[in-house]
Amino acid sequence: MTDSVNLRELVLSLLISITRDGEYSHIAISNVLEKYQYLEKRERAFISRVTEGTLERMIELDYIINQFSKVKVNKMKTVIRCIIRSSVYEILYMDSIPASATCNEAVKLAKKKGFSDLGGFVNGVLRNISRNLDKVEYPDREKEPIKSLSVQYSMPEWIVKLWQEEYGIERTKRMLASLLMEAPFSIRTNLSKNTPEQLKEILLSEGLTVISNQELPEAFYIEGVDYLQSLESFREGRFYVQDVSSMKVAKAAEPKENDYVIDVCAAPGGKSIQIAELLQGSGKVKACDLTEYKVGLIEENIRRCGIKNLEAICRDATIYDETEREAADIVIADLPCSGLGVMRRKKDIRYQMTPEKLKSLAALQREILHVVQEYVKPAGTLLYSTCTVHRGENEENIEWFLKEHIDFELIFMEQIFPMEGSGDGFFIAKLRKKRNG
Repeated sequence: MTDSVNLRELVLSLLISITRDGEYSHIAISNVLEKYQYLEKRERAFISRVTEGTLERMIELDYIINQFSKVKVNKMKTVIRCIIRSSVYEILYMDSIPASATCNEAVKLAKKKGFSDLGGFVNGVLRNISRNLDKVEYPDREKEPIKSLSVQYSMPEWIVKLWQEEYGIERTKRMLASLLMEAPFSIRTNLSKNTPEQLKEILLSEGLTVISNQELPEAFYIEGVDYLQSLESFREGRFYVQDVSSMKVAKAAEPKENDYVIDVCAAPGGKSIQIAELLQGSGKVKACDLTEYKVGLIEENIRRCGIKNLEAICRDATIYDETEREAADIVIADLPCSGLGVMRRKKDIRYQMTPEKLKSLAALQREILHVVQEYVKPAGTLLYSTCTVHRGENEENIEWFLKEHIDFELIFMEQIFPMEGSGDGFFIAKLRKKRNG
């Protein structure tokens, strides 16, 4: 490991900022990897693996720690709690690192952070766990099925129960298992700059492994990426990083030449850019979002991808804009949601989300839908999508919408589960506004 950088100290800092301060895990990790891009690839991989792994397995880790520590996890000081959690993750899931080395490094880090008096405590807990892994007791699957699944897959009990009630126990188990799998690195070809065949050749020449998606010809999975900005193909905007489930929204919209499209919650802009590409330079796409920061993200991607028929503007989707009344051929409403379908990529969602937040988000989605449906032309399309797996935000919202807005008809709706194919959990509903209102 690089002499001047303590990798475990970086992991500790990340875990504190995410679990205590509420920073989004994918943003926090990305920022650290960008700052320390000069580290060797294996060192950056260690940072992301231990941080993400600790978050992903945190319920299981805490369950184990509490069996071997007199001080329960929630009573520990934040620094000590994060050091012990990440160290237990190493002991359980990183066979290449000797447990003794993990214990020693944990004690050193605790002392470095000003907790010399707790070095013996950290050492005792970790060595006790490492010597007694075969004695860990898990919840009884028959007597406590929900708790058993919660600990096994490190998913809060309320989410396990919610999915079991909505989708059944077998589908829930498959979903939970899939969310512990590594998310594939999927990209979409920028068709305005190259064909899929041309892009594949370029990526191969950059030393990457490239796997075609059988369902979407423009989509690929790539492996071997060290640092995204190091790829000339990325800097030139030859592809866009996007999940394959997300790509299906623009495809379902079926934009036609010269269509006017409004994407009401567009950041960071993947769907807007994809639709603009499908329009082949014709028509216009207006990509809207709530803050200047998010609009800036869209504009950055527009510049990189070289899209001309796309404009990014700052607009609150809950506030009606009379100038857009029945103006759009297509309205894309990919709305703020609980994100339960993307937990492979955003590990902390499972801990940040609550049943109360679910209800609040469903209400916000209905509020936005009620506003933006006004922008759809007669015979135009409203595309509603979320990156979650939850009937209250998905099917139930569509059922509500059709009752409230009888001038719309449902063309199709689909719940994509994360274990189906290799994309994220996603929901797509396509509605059409009737010609006669």
